[in-house]
Amino acid sequence: MQRIALALYSLLAWLAQPLLRRKLARRARAEPGYALALHERFGRYPDVPPARASGPRVWLHAVSLGETRAAAILLGPLRQALPGMQLLLTHGTATGRAEGVRLLRAGDLQAWLPWDTPGAVQGFLRHFHPDVGVLMETEVWPNLVAGCRRLGVPLALANARLNEKSLRGAQRLAWLARPAYAGLAAVWAQGQQDARRLASLGAPVAGVYGNLKFDAEPDAALLARGRAWRAGSARPVVLLASTREGEEALWLENIKPNRPPALAGKALAAINSLDVQWLLVPRHPQRFDEVAALCTAAGLTVSRRSAWDTAPVAADVWLGDSMGEMALYYGLADVALLGGSFAPLGGQNLIEAIACGCPLVLGPHTFNFAEAAEGAVQAGAALRVANMGAALAQARTLLQEPGAREQVLEQGSAFIAHHRGAARRTAQALAQLCGGGAADGAQILAPYRDTPAD
Repeated sequence: MQRIALALYSLLAWLAQPLLRRKLARRARAEPGYALALHERFGRYPDVPPARASGPRVWLHAVSLGETRAAAILLGPLRQALPGMQLLLTHGTATGRAEGVRLLRAGDLQAWLPWDTPGAVQGFLRHFHPDVGVLMETEVWPNLVAGCRRLGVPLALANARLNEKSLRGAQRLAWLARPAYAGLAAVWAQGQQDARRLASLGAPVAGVYGNLKFDAEPDAALLARGRAWRAGSARPVVLLASTREGEEALWLENIKPNRPPALAGKALAAINSLDVQWLLVPRHPQRFDEVAALCTAAGLTVSRRSAWDTAPVAADVWLGDSMGEMALYYGLADVALLGGSFAPLGGQNLIEAIACGCPLVLGPHTFNFAEAAEGAVQAGAALRVANMGAALAQARTLLQEPGAREQVLEQGSAFIAHHRGAARRTAQALAQLCGGGAADGAQILAPYRDTPAD
């Protein structure tokens, strides 16, 4: 039955290749990076294989920007655990690949993850011959797992997470999903809930190591520059961080200047009385122009980060239209509202904001970071509200009551410190898997037990 299911899936994946080509061409018009090395997407490579280094070839797959940044956190301890290792870094998105370039050392390799057909997967594995593979967070593909098993490449899932929505989807396709999860060599989960969901699909959960993002160190220079700019601001700065489609419109509905004060409500009137400096940072670069136009159409003046030199330029809205500078934006902000959490999109990385020492307000939708979000709220390291209007009211409280703001910052610092260590644990387990292979890694392949990470 499993062979029939995989064969049917493989046929559908093969038939979908023209659709994939069209999708990539369409996305390349907005993000040229998608036009790069298209042959790699379909498992075609130069005849000459890449030269090997003295150590093992470790393949890390980080599909997009967030996963690539998680991979960056893991790489330091991993290179220490495996001296001389050669990194093979793969991605699925243009932003992930662009970010990944910064992680490469001399002799390292970078490519697209192939489309999940048997031929493309086989071409990838036979060209690169990785000694071990690591999928970051969520990317589990049936043919990729099956291909690794056939060629004896141990394939693990690190920093693994699975929310309830994804679990229900996998259960509906259990005939395909269960063999894929069960075919992994090891799974290291972020939290207990993730571990239970993954184990219910047959995944070999070997431990709950925590979230790698807790081990990230904010860029000190960017953070210092942001704080210096904040000190020079005439108004308190409220940041909408990593906003997604529809959230800027929600914000505008609450603050647009032509709204009669009588309809605004006490919370809105109060925050407007503070004369706030708004800072918007969209999650995706292709939306920078769209968000700028949206603000301008609402009658707001906009100053873009790309036009700043030594300091922000005065305007109603500062628009963060740069990549890799979230530490600067969090340093610049007195309070941040977390994007992706005010529309049903699952939220963004809240750990980075807390680590940067920025008080954080969450909307109701944080299912992509469920355990981290709930833990932060319970610890008082972040504040949860029901909607955008309530978020503005909470921001007002934090701006007007320094004691409340300081309490959130203190709890945030303790919360981050308590959850560090995932990178070290994951690197040690991966080094063991690389050295002993799937059959000999007894410790890391021990069955999952419902106990907390140390």
